Amino acid sequence: VCLFLMAANVLEEDSMEQDIESPVTIHQPKLPKQAREDLPKNINKECAKRKIQRYVRKDGKCNVHHGNVRETYRYLTDIFTTLVDLKWRFNLLIFVMVYTVTWLFFGMIWWLIAYMRGDMDHIGDSTWTPCVSNLNGFVSAFLFSIETETTIGYGYRVITDKCPEGIILLLVQSVLGSIVNAFMVGCMFVKISQPKKRAETLVFSTNAVISMRDGKLCLMFRVGDLRNSHIVEASIRAKLIKSKQTKEGEFIPLNQTDINVGYYTGDDRLFLVSPLIISHEINQQSPFWEISKAQLPKEELEIVVILEGMVEATGMTCQARSSYITSEILWGYRFTPVLTLEDGFYEVDYNSFHETYETNTPVYSAKELAEMASRADLPLTWSVSSKLDQHAELETEEEEKNQEDQNERNGDVANLENESKV
Repeated sequence: VCLFLMAANVLEEDSMEQDIESPVTIHQPKLPKQAREDLPKNINKECAKRKIQRYVRKDGKCNVHHGNVRETYRYLTDIFTTLVDLKWRFNLLIFVMVYTVTWLFFGMIWWLIAYMRGDMDHIGDSTWTPCVSNLNGFVSAFLFSIETETTIGYGYRVITDKCPEGIILLLVQSVLGSIVNAFMVGCMFVKISQPKKRAETLVFSTNAVISMRDGKLCLMFRVGDLRNSHIVEASIRAKLIKSKQTKEGEFIPLNQTDINVGYYTGDDRLFLVSPLIISHEINQQSPFWEISKAQLPKEELEIVVILEGMVEATGMTCQARSSYITSEILWGYRFTPVLTLEDGFYEVDYNSFHETYETNTPVYSAKELAEMASRADLPLTWSVSSKLDQHAELETEEEEKNQEDQNERNGDVANLENESKV
């Protein structure tokens, strides 16, 4: 830093000696590496907005990739879930390949049985009883395998009773074919009926807002359901994702903290017929207790909201997710009303679902507001306490006076007794 200041002074002196009208090109001095590292950071770089990496994207997908997973055999032990989680193109490819491979495999075995028994050498011989009638090659064996496994049974190729190995293979293929059908059809049914697409019609507001509600600073966001079929037993949760360092020096990245959105009062259980505004009161238990409007843009945090419920049509559990980073939290705003009363019904205007309007909101944190409110109540408490102290002092003074009067009276009585004795 000292070298930098010395170089700057030298440049200033040189520039003063130069003619004002002559163009002068000032080059930055080449400082040592240690001096460059010790220079203060550029103010513009500090003020520039840093891009916050989302933990959960706006569409609800988690932005987490699992790498270096060595125990890949665990995916095969749960092959059904693995197939359901695959993309549609891979799922359809596996669906076609499984059936094609099983048909080819059993078709090859039917052809081998016919070849080993000599049925291929007696094609057209009416005196010869083959294992499978009208099987004259691999193609016909493949077609017979398809007819057997799919139970089509056209009636042209049939198995005879003079082939015990064929009867055993028929039983094996029928059983395995039923298992393959149940597995693959069940996989496709679950894939089709997954409630992920139902979550597409559950919408969250683009921004969250912070404003006053019932005299308290609150964090709010809006949720809505676009379908007429409702979500049963709907509930809402919110998590604060923020890095944390413990007192022992341990760094916890992406630490999750619960944000109370009405868990103790039951407000987190929703009747989601029309859009609702979810409110979080910023109190002493809130992670936003000490965050003010000026401090909010400097915070690197993310709010993840999770809406869960059962689909009324299928009874399956559905979950929709979204998130808000600091740039999406508007301080001093409220949501525009979207519900209006029409002739005999309520109408929701989803064009205004994401709209907000500015409102008068203090820029202080909830902690500072509570401290200012407590200081505003102090003069009243002082006046009450002073009055109580004055009242106590008056009572003590009256007691002292009464005690003195009593002593004087006792003294007069004693004098009268002495005089009577004399």
